[in-house]
Amino acid sequence: LGAQPPLGFYDPLGFLDNADQETFDRLRYVELKHGRISQLAFLGQIVTRNGQHFPGDIDYEGHSFASFPNGLAAINGPDSISSAGLLQILAFVAVLEIRVMTDVTGESEFRGDFRNGFDFGWNKQTEEWKLQKRAVELNQGRAA
Repeated sequence: LGAQPPLGFYDPLGFLDNADQETFDRLRYVELKHGRISQLAFLGQIVTRNGQHFPGDIDYEGHSFASFPNGLAAINGPDSISSAGLLQILAFVAVLEIRVMTDVTGESEFRGDFRNGFDFGWNKQTEEWKLQKRAVELNQGRAA
């Protein structure tokens, strides 16, 4: 799980020129994490641009989720989310990063495996299937 078609091996900035296996594994883990975040951000754009929002109010002042603009205007502009709201979002992301998106059990098969005791059918699959699914995730993260 290294060079992926259609690009093959792609390291334009030379991060891996003198890298050992530990450095490669760390960079791959970061690439997976950033790819997952990018995919979620892309999906969030599609869903909100389609007019789909959470029901109800986002705060005690009665602002609904749909009352805020889409995209960057939601965090920067006259109708944007308040600074306190952005801080709450960042705090939530920090909790996810520190407590949830880690290998809690120490039983991961690879870096970036965050099943943490939940199987979801992964262990019933063949090694070829697992490798193919990991390659798909890597390519989709790169595309996002």
